[in-house]
Amino acid sequence: MKGGGGGGSGASAYGFPAKRRWKGLVIGVLGLVFLSMLVPLVFLLGLYNGFHTTAGYASDSQSSKPGFQPSHVDDIIRKLGPTLPKDVFQPNVIEPKKEVEGFIDESRETKESTGLQPPKVEEKPPKVEEKPRKVEEKRPKVEEKPPKVDALPKHTHENGTKVDGKVQATHRMIALDESGKPCEWKFGSYCIWREENREVIKDSMIKKLKDQLFVARAYYPSIAKLPKQGKLTQELKQNIQELERVLSESTTDRDLPLQIEKKSLNMEAAIVKAKSFPLDCNNVDKKLRQIYDMTEDEASFHMKQSAFLFQLAVQTMPKSLHCLSMQLTVEYFRTDSTNLELSQAEKYADPTLYHYIIFSKNILASSVVINSTVSHAKESGNQVFHVLTDGQNYFAMKLWFLRNSYKDATVEVLNVDHLKLHDEENATFVLPQEFRISFRTLTHSRTEYMSMFSHLHYLLPEIFKNLDKVVVLEDDVVVQRDLSALWSLDMGGKVNGAAQSCHVRLGELKSFLGEHSYNQDDCTWMSGLNVIDLAKWRELDLSQIFRGLVSEKLSKQDKSTDAAALRASLLTFQGQVYALDNSWSVYGLGHDYKVNVQDIEKAATLHYNGYLKPWLELGIPKYKAHWKKFLDREDLFLSKCNINP
Repeated sequence: MKGGGGGGSGASAYGFPAKRRWKGLVIGVLGLVFLSMLVPLVFLLGLYNGFHTTAGYASDSQSSKPGFQPSHVDDIIRKLGPTLPKDVFQPNVIEPKKEVEGFIDESRETKESTGLQPPKVEEKPPKVEEKPRKVEEKRPKVEEKPPKVDALPKHTHENGTKVDGKVQATHRMIALDESGKPCEWKFGSYCIWREENREVIKDSMIKKLKDQLFVARAYYPSIAKLPKQGKLTQELKQNIQELERVLSESTTDRDLPLQIEKKSLNMEAAIVKAKSFPLDCNNVDKKLRQIYDMTEDEASFHMKQSAFLFQLAVQTMPKSLHCLSMQLTVEYFRTDSTNLELSQAEKYADPTLYHYIIFSKNILASSVVINSTVSHAKESGNQVFHVLTDGQNYFAMKLWFLRNSYKDATVEVLNVDHLKLHDEENATFVLPQEFRISFRTLTHSRTEYMSMFSHLHYLLPEIFKNLDKVVVLEDDVVVQRDLSALWSLDMGGKVNGAAQSCHVRLGELKSFLGEHSYNQDDCTWMSGLNVIDLAKWRELDLSQIFRGLVSEKLSKQDKSTDAAALRASLLTFQGQVYALDNSWSVYGLGHDYKVNVQDIEKAATLHYNGYLKPWLELGIPKYKAHWKKFLDREDLFLSKCNINP
């Protein structure tokens, strides 16, 4: 009994009872289970705290210890080294961009304080590398939410950054993307490039209103079909009508009414309401396509209309010039013109004087030619100008040149319709012809303008029988230098001294000129400034050669007299053209926007060949000044016809 009792008491003294042993095992197992769950959780939390936040901020625990980084994170980085950039955990430094509208432009200290770098505990801002690393080179992945720039720490100022007790001025300008949000890293450098290279949009409000009208028209049919949406339908309809009325009266932002901002906001609000309803996309898409097709047709119509109006504007006489001609014609018959006419008939046929021939229906144009020529002449008394015009403008021309004097020069006005000529069939008044020649190749196209004699030019030897040499000037020419040297010019037996255009050679017109013999490398010539040897002309009978070539062309091919005249002129003067020096004439001012300015200043004459004449509103503005300075702005009739408002 004692042995048994001793054994029992020994078990209780030196060992645990069975019940207590089981309790210890259960607690141990539960502890292991808890630890097995806690370790991964601690690992995950530690890994999260080891990385930067997606917005560029460090965690709270990390910010309190700037150099803290758990060791197990280093192990993971070493394992994932090839897939992560080496500086992914380094502070991001953004290069400041200066003088670019719409960009954040702050000091590096402010960037650290606003969260672009992890903020430090120390009062002094951390030092930044001398050569900051660009964000574009290696950029950590970030969320779509942009970094906040308005959460400034206590040590910053509203208008600057406080460093060592001093406030440094900063410029905060936010770059916006297409949606109006600040530029984010996910947009890459395009968002920044777009802001740097943004062009100023002219008439932006007009474009905005057109876009709103386009969208509203697309949504309106679908909204109108919705039940119980009569109020929104009426609102859309009213806004559409208002914008249509405004756009019909305005083409630029300056033409818009004062309340246009309010109208635009009302339309925008109506569009937002319309977009909030679940609509059938097919209906909206169908309406958009219909509007697009209508817009395309409308654009095509306006292109054709503008081309027609352009041709009408450049080929007809402006209203003001027509008014001037009519006013002068009426005044001519009211005035006793016989008392105004000067007896200078002996000068008209004097071969010792300098005779200039001008073909024109334009009073102002012919006046500018004469005025510019006389203004630069060393001696104007030996200059005689013969202005040939038609019966409609004859009396107006005559009165104009009787009322206006040009130093000591003499001006004669001739009515071609009243001239008694042998070739009466070709005696109708025709201005010098201008031709546009286009060359198309596989790689590019080229267009040149050529000015050529008309049928009337080939009557000059008969009209001026007593003259042996003349200078022919077109009415779209401005003279900038004395032309007296042309009368002593030795042309080597040639008939026509003219400016050559080597941009077009005869070989390029082979299909047009036909099988006649000519040198294909010869340059074409231009009318505008031409020195004509009438004695040599009569000797070679060039007028008859011209008529024969015109008849040949008209008999073989179409009945285009203009094309026939161009071909005949080029072939008639084949081998009879003396090339004037380039300093005598610069042409192209009626169509070429890129004429060399230095060539214009040095040239003796400027030729406005092309459609954009200087007296037209469509004329090239930068060339008009050379023409306008020789215009008599003080004449009473110019004021009556509003030519000089």
